[in-house]
Amino acid sequence: MKKIIFSILTIIGLSAQAQIKMPAASTTQTLSQDFGLGKIEIVYSRPGLKGRAAFGNGSLLAPIGQVWRTGANGATKVTFSDLVTIGGKTLAAGAYGLFTIPGEKEWTIIFNTNSNGWGSFSYKESEDVVRFQVKSETTSNSTETFTINVDNINAENATISLKWANTLVNIPVATDIKPAIRKQIKEATSGANVNPNVYQSAANFYYDLDKDYDNALVYVDKAIAANAKAYYLFLLKGKVQKELGDKKGARASAEACIKLATEANNQDYVRSGKALLESL
Repeated sequence: MKKIIFSILTIIGLSAQAQIKMPAASTTQTLSQDFGLGKIEIVYSRPGLKGRAAFGNGSLLAPIGQVWRTGANGATKVTFSDLVTIGGKTLAAGAYGLFTIPGEKEWTIIFNTNSNGWGSFSYKESEDVVRFQVKSETTSNSTETFTINVDNINAENATISLKWANTLVNIPVATDIKPAIRKQIKEATSGANVNPNVYQSAANFYYDLDKDYDNALVYVDKAIAANAKAYYLFLLKGKVQKELGDKKGARASAEACIKLATEANNQDYVRSGKALLESL
């Protein structure tokens, strides 16, 4: 009896030791990208071509006209930390399953409430939040491993790109950060002891993003009052005045920028000031 038990334990031990760790056929990637005032996070698995056709009629990977998990293994999961606009519709912050229907020239893009299913087997059209079409592009270089990136990023816009084989699909994403920043500025400038740097940030926001040049001028003047030798603030003021049609004021601000930047031995701002003068 003891010999039998010993033999069983030996077999179990050898079986445990005999396990072989292999690389996943389709590796998982987690992509986290700052966007707007928040983040976009994408978790997906990356299949490889391995000599197969990625798209087309009868493809074993992502057949044309059929719902695809947009990757391998589990459904591709996209999480937005803030409200975004995609396909002309608003998506609340949260996690979504990204499904697609490949086409010859156009793809159907789907954001679905099911972000935890396996593949597209549990996909239900009734759970779609957004469904729209985008044109696909043909690339000159072939991509072996399916790749998702967040590209073309600026303050309020980005592109979620899908690239595989010779196909590129771009999904535009937008967010509106202006109301939140206006609220921050109001709160940060309402107290008795305001940090002068807040005035500069506010001026930059109203000039660059909000295009509210009247408010930009108000805040850049407050910033200059706190730091009269800041040549970079005079350059900003000159740009604001130019947008407001005040060429005389813009010229005076540009000249102040050049003078102060020369004293500070900052040739970059000397050149920038001169470029502003030439543009008037």
